[in-house]
Amino acid sequence: MSVVVGFAPTREGRAALAAGLAEAVRRGSRVVVVDNRRADPDDPDPRATSTAALEALRPEVEEVLGADAGAPAYELRPLTPGAEPSADLLAVATDAGADVVVIGLRRRTPVGKLILGSGAQRILFDAPCPVLAVKPS
Repeated sequence: MSVVVGFAPTREGRAALAAGLAEAVRRGSRVVVVDNRRADPDDPDPRATSTAALEALRPEVEEVLGADAGAPAYELRPLTPGAEPSADLLAVATDAGADVVVIGLRRRTPVGKLILGSGAQRILFDAPCPVLAVKPS
């Protein structure tokens, strides 16, 4: 089983990564960090950009999880160009047999609080497991 983390290079994404890694350590579970942002339409190779961004996280992930033989395993999955980020995250959660999906939520205006972001809402409603939604402190 695993903890699937939706990561984006934002405060919310950093909060999701921290919470997801902590959850994986607590559970002793494998972690799958998924680049969960929209591809830049002007980027000629969005998958390479995503892979490079995730590789930059590797030292942080290894520091939290540990590098010894008993440390939880992890995987860094780049975005799937052309895929809707929420659909991609849900597919990874299903494929990985996720115990929990961790996502970051941003603060909203009073009107925005009535309507959760459509991607976050889809993940909360359609995830095959519990969802831990965190916000940055």
